[in-house]
Amino acid sequence: MPLATPTPQLDVAAELLELLSATTTEPRPDDRLAALTLTVAADLPVLLWGEPGIGKTAALTQLADTLGLPLTTVIASVHEPSDFAGLPVLGEDPAVQGVPMAPPDWAVRLVRSGRGLLFLDELSTAPPAVQAALLRLVLERRIGTLQLPPGIRIVAAANPRSSAADGWELSPPLANRFVHLPWQHDHEVVVRGLGGTWPRAVLPELDPARLPEAVALARRAVCELLAARPALVHRLPGNDAQRGGAWPSPRSWEMTVRLIAFATAAGASREVLALLVRGTVGDGPGLELMAAMDRMDLPDPEALLADPAAAVLPERGDLRQATLEGVVDAVRRRPDRARWDAAWALLARAVESGAPDVAVVPATALAALRQADWEVPATIDRLAGAVALSRRADRAVARVAAAHGASR
Repeated sequence: MPLATPTPQLDVAAELLELLSATTTEPRPDDRLAALTLTVAADLPVLLWGEPGIGKTAALTQLADTLGLPLTTVIASVHEPSDFAGLPVLGEDPAVQGVPMAPPDWAVRLVRSGRGLLFLDELSTAPPAVQAALLRLVLERRIGTLQLPPGIRIVAAANPRSSAADGWELSPPLANRFVHLPWQHDHEVVVRGLGGTWPRAVLPELDPARLPEAVALARRAVCELLAARPALVHRLPGNDAQRGGAWPSPRSWEMTVRLIAFATAAGASREVLALLVRGTVGDGPGLELMAAMDRMDLPDPEALLADPAAAVLPERGDLRQATLEGVVDAVRRRPDRARWDAAWALLARAVESGAPDVAVVPATALAALRQADWEVPATIDRLAGAVALSRRADRAVARVAAAHGASR
């Protein structure tokens, strides 16, 4: 009887490696992943910022697999500027035909496939000359004389300069061409992923019926903010680190309009929209835009005054107070006894259905609008106690704070 041939150890090792690499995916809410897929769907270049080893490359690989897109990875720092600008190739008669700029092989493969995910890794380790050569690729999708097809999406990853090997700050022109997303690890995702199940990245489902509304909302939100705050149209940060991130310019505001439209059509959460907006125009302008969009959703003060009994007030305290202040402003612009009474009814409704402190400032302003022949409405009795209680609480907090400060 012949002896069994022993299995080579490398074959056993290969089998073990195959078992270790076998993983599955599951749908899991993730704001960063949702922001990434929305940006990819909107066909805007996106840059993931994060410390080394937290899974930026793995996230992009999984995204490409899920979307069925071939992934082409290019390490920017190991290439020369000519690899992105094109290599000069002499023809038969350069004086007549010129010198064409030939693209690298990976760019040719992308064009042949017609679709794919171009991943520019380690972008913050690329020297300034390479970053300059990348400008045309990121914005115009051109490499030498080659035009990338619309089916190519561009995603990049970078480490902060403090943790990048021979790191450089991103140049302002290159930084302003990206949507910047912070990438951090979620310990629950890591634990579950090491157990064999990672979150699944899917393209957002855009509602065809909401497309015109989404475009109108995006344009209105950005245009109204910039009309009121013209200084935000273009504001280059003062230091190199901030210039290498998101900052407002006509280009980045145009990207913001597109992202708001996509997020609205997809029904994305406010948290996802905030990531996208702040990652395009920066934290300050982004937060101002989010606040302006919150105010756009406030109910019409005239509609509230016309029927206080049927009024639906916002749940969030800041939005509720802003709504009540808008009502008081409406009465101030067109003072009338019936409108004044209706405003008191709205304030009473707000106090009875939520925190009373939101009515303190509007109530004080509304009381100052009373004219000599207007009787005090009975509605005031319904909120006087709540407002007085809120004021006493504020004074108590102030006394405690003063006593604590004196004892230190």
